[in-house]
Amino acid sequence: MSAVPVFDALIHAPGRLQICAILSSVDAEFAMLRDAIKVSDSVMSKHLKQLEEAGYVALTKTTESGRQRTWASLTGAGRKAFTAHVAELQRLAAMTAPTPLGQGFSG
Repeated sequence: MSAVPVFDALIHAPGRLQICAILSSVDAEFAMLRDAIKVSDSVMSKHLKQLEEAGYVALTKTTESGRQRTWASLTGAGRKAFTAHVAELQRLAAMTAPTPLGQGFSG
């Protein structure tokens, strides 16, 4: 069964969309996510906090070698919202008319 297409403005922001895409396959550590989407610690923290507050991401803190690490995982609600958002993007993309090569818009 495919997801019902629903646009989700919270997920749609480029950084949060990338985070959800990564987390749809694996749980990930904060630094890995930060490096993958090439943002600062503060920007990553803000994205994760927004996703967590929406119930889309669960954060877990662990201590390894005396260092605290934060792990993120997509919740069931987050997975459902991400799948529905991707379905909506695919639906919108399918509405566009293909442009023959060499014939872009002129304006």
